[in-house]
Parts: sequence; C-alpha cells; structure tokens
Amino acid sequence: MKLIRSRDNAFFKQLKRLAESGRERRKSNRTLLDGVHLVAAYEAAHGPVETLVAAESALGSGEIGDFVGGRDIVVLADSLLRDLGLVETPSGLLAVVPLPATAGIPQADADAVLLDGVQDPGNVGALLRTAAAVGIRQVLLSPGCAAAWSPKVLRAGQGAHFALSIFEEADLPAFLAAYRGTAAVTCLDGATSLYDARWNGPLAWVFGAEGQGVRQELIERAGLRIRIPMPGAVESLNVAAAAAVCLFEALRRRL
Repeated sequence: MKLIRSRDNAFFKQLKRLAESGRERRKSNRTLLDGVHLVAAYEAAHGPVETLVAAESALGSGEIGDFVGGRDIVVLADSLLRDLGLVETPSGLLAVVPLPATAGIPQADADAVLLDGVQDPGNVGALLRTAAAVGIRQVLLSPGCAAAWSPKVLRAGQGAHFALSIFEEADLPAFLAAYRGTAAVTCLDGATSLYDARWNGPLAWVFGAEGQGVRQELIERAGLRIRIPMPGAVESLNVAAAAAVCLFEALRRRL
C-alpha cells in the first residue's frame, strides 16, 4: 500500500491529467473508473485493473474496504481525491485501466444505436446503458459527441461500455448508406407515431443532439421517421428518455 498526500506527487499529477484531459486519455490509452460497481464490471469483462486507488477514509469496514482487502492499492488523501474533480460525488475508489480495444468494424446487418452530436456526458452514458439493456451490441458516436470513455460517461454508463462495441468519431452518413436494415430517426416533420410505425429486420436508431436534434442529412437517409406521442403539457423529452422509450418499444415487439 502506498499513501499519497502531496499534490506534487507524480502519480497524483498523472491521475489529474487523466481526469481532465481527453487528449491525455487518448495519448496514454488509459482512463479512470469511479466506484466499486464500475471497477467490478470492468474486471468481469477484462480481468484485473491496472491500478486501484482508494480514498484514505474508505479503508475501514464497508464496501470499498472489503473490495480492496488483500489487494495492492494506492491510497490518496481524501482532499486529493476530491481535487481530481472526476465526478461530483466521488465514491472513494478509482481504477486506472487501459482503454478496451474495439474489434473490427460496425456491422451493417445488426441492430445499432447512432448518436449524432450528443454532448452531455450523462446523456451519452445513459444512452449506452439503455442500448446494452435491450441487447443492442454496437453504438456509433459522431464527432462532437461527449467522449465515450471519459470518467463522467463511464460512471453514467454503469458498466454498459463493457457489453458494447463503441465506435467514436464515426461517419454516420456512410454507415447508413451501407446499412442493410432500416434506419429510424426521431423527428417531427413527416413522422409516424412510434406505436403505429412498422418495421422488419435490423434497426439503426439515430438520436440527435440535445438542442438541434438529428442532422437533416441523416433524417433524409432514414427509412422511418418516428415521433413519440406526448399528450401532456411538454413538447419534448430528454434525448436519453426518448431513446429509452423507442428502444424498449422495439424490444417489446420482439418479445
């Protein structure tokens, strides 16, 4: 066990760079996981993490103490863990892990979720979690989306990342041009109610940025334009909520 209490420590500085910089994560091919659940999900999929880091106050009894018992760990003073600014409420346990490699290329004949400029980390993580929950195995993110392997997206995904093939900086129009299923996009103009729409075979669901929605170029490539009926007093749903409605309706039909 190694105890770190100084902000000048080289390892702490490395953690700080990984917490704050997507460029550093790409350069080092590493990211940070926060929380026992996320670390356990990673280890179930990929084996032991590279480095475990625990808050000094978390080493007594409790979930974190039990989880790290007998393992080689780095201990950070609580103030240093808070200084990382990794998430709003740090759990007290971090792990440094290599970024999992995405094997192959997106499949043009399998269900998919496509995210077009979704910038909020919480929304991206929730979308990944919903995709994994309904059994979809591939997610494509356009340029401009929140970084899939950033700590905040990872925490929002709660382990979903490790059940998915995630393709960042993806050319969504090119994927749809080659897709051998039906592309479905949520929009208002010329759209059919989700509950009246009909489809067969694989689906590529396209969900757009929180403000402007899906690009017109992608809407024009979609075989299905879908709207979610909302008879209540709101005009729209959060993109993660809208995706959950659509994906679970598609699952309900298959079941």
